[in-house]
Amino acid sequence: MLEHTLILILTAVLMFLGLLGSILPALPGTPLILLGALVYAWYTGFTVISWMTLLALLVLTILSYFLDVFASALGVKKLGGSRWGMAGALLGAIIGLVFGGLLGLILGPFVGAFLLELAKKKDPAASLRSGVGTLLGFLAGTIGKLILAAIMIGIFVVKLIV
Repeated sequence: MLEHTLILILTAVLMFLGLLGSILPALPGTPLILLGALVYAWYTGFTVISWMTLLALLVLTILSYFLDVFASALGVKKLGGSRWGMAGALLGAIIGLVFGGLLGLILGPFVGAFLLELAKKKDPAASLRSGVGTLLGFLAGTIGKLILAAIMIGIFVVKLIV
């Protein structure tokens, strides 16, 4: 009984960290959720959480990474940004998170994309558009990852209950 409780706690911690990781770039969100499900599946001999469920969670994990890259790239591309803008957005997100917390995480990609685009293009209006596109893409990707993470946890919980 104690062992089962400890496995449940470990699984819940991994999934909670995964949910946080869908927002924070320092944590691998959906892979942590998948790992939590795998730990529980292994412990229960894959009777409660089957290989098919794990496969579905793996597909959602891969989808979350494609969504993140696609949303950010689309946001930059649609509003005239370049690879410099994308690189600035990533750097800005990391620096923003470290020095500005959640607000820095939201504003950092915008500032990073704007500054690197400005350094490359020397056009403030185009750089501003790129920064806005990066911010919109980043937010869309983050919301998409959060939704996928919640769906993954929901699938897991339904499998536990049913």
